[in-house]
Amino acid sequence: MQNIVTTEAELDALYGKPVGAAVIKEIGHISEHYRRFIEVSPFVVLATSGPEGLDCTPRGDPAGFVRVVDERTVMLPDRRGNNRIDTLRNIVRDPRIALLFLIPGVGRTLRINGRAAISVDPELCASFTMEGKVPRSVIVVTAESVYTQCPKALVRSHLWDASRRLAETDLPSSGTIMKALQAGFDGDAYDRNYPQRLKETIY
Repeated sequence: MQNIVTTEAELDALYGKPVGAAVIKEIGHISEHYRRFIEVSPFVVLATSGPEGLDCTPRGDPAGFVRVVDERTVMLPDRRGNNRIDTLRNIVRDPRIALLFLIPGVGRTLRINGRAAISVDPELCASFTMEGKVPRSVIVVTAESVYTQCPKALVRSHLWDASRRLAETDLPSSGTIMKALQAGFDGDAYDRNYPQRLKETIY
């Protein structure tokens, strides 16, 4: 492959330096305006890094599930999942973390870069109880850089345009995918039982 950019100097020559709003909006704390974005967002993507590489995982709950503690700290519960715990494994080995908040219907996103720790304090975990289920741990993030992202990506993708949404049936089901990966896997049963399994394990 030819014409590969390999230095920051080449990038600067190609794109130039960020100016104006792109620089002004980045701050080292959670302002009242940025706090509002977090409080109304029901969905955040977490990026972490570990010895095996990078991980990016979605987290969602009713709006406000990411708790703003102060201008430098946010907390979010680690809800029940598949026990891969890729994000948690990464955090205990490399605390660097990045969060990307999305709000349905809104083009702008909010980004937080910082460092994370995992708390298993019983009272703290209990404070995030949902439907009678207490999370096993809470991710505590110390913000180092906070800023909004312009809506260009969401505008270009038409992400919130209902007329462009696909039905689940337009894509291979989870059972179909796993049946293709493992001989003898009962994909039909997996798909058939999933709605009830989701109800029973969502929290």
